[in-house]
Amino acid sequence: QARLVESGGGLVQPGGSLRLSCVVSGSIFRRAIMGWYRQNPGKQRELVASIASDGRSEYADSAKGRFTISRDNAKNTVFLQMNSLKPEDTAVYYCNAKTGLAFGNDHWGQGTQVTVSS
Repeated sequence: QARLVESGGGLVQPGGSLRLSCVVSGSIFRRAIMGWYRQNPGKQRELVASIASDGRSEYADSAKGRFTISRDNAKNTVFLQMNSLKPEDTAVYYCNAKTGLAFGNDHWGQGTQVTVSS
């Protein structure tokens, strides 16, 4: 059973930066599509960014130009570098791994809170 553990969340002022990390235990990481999602109370969880095993990445429009997703396959870790943060980026951020046939299996971390406020 895979385990995903996020870290790096916290309180930051508008315009600031944070770097989220997610360490994945087990053997799923190397082939998984890794992603970061975020969610606020009463709202649907939304994709922020994803990265395939070959490094190809995709971003939500809200993240383009400000966030960068990367992965270290040797350390089973995925990162989300978030710059120029805005109050609307406030959310719980979740790490996700998609595995299996057609990447239909979802594995989730416990989430880390990001709060952007002055």
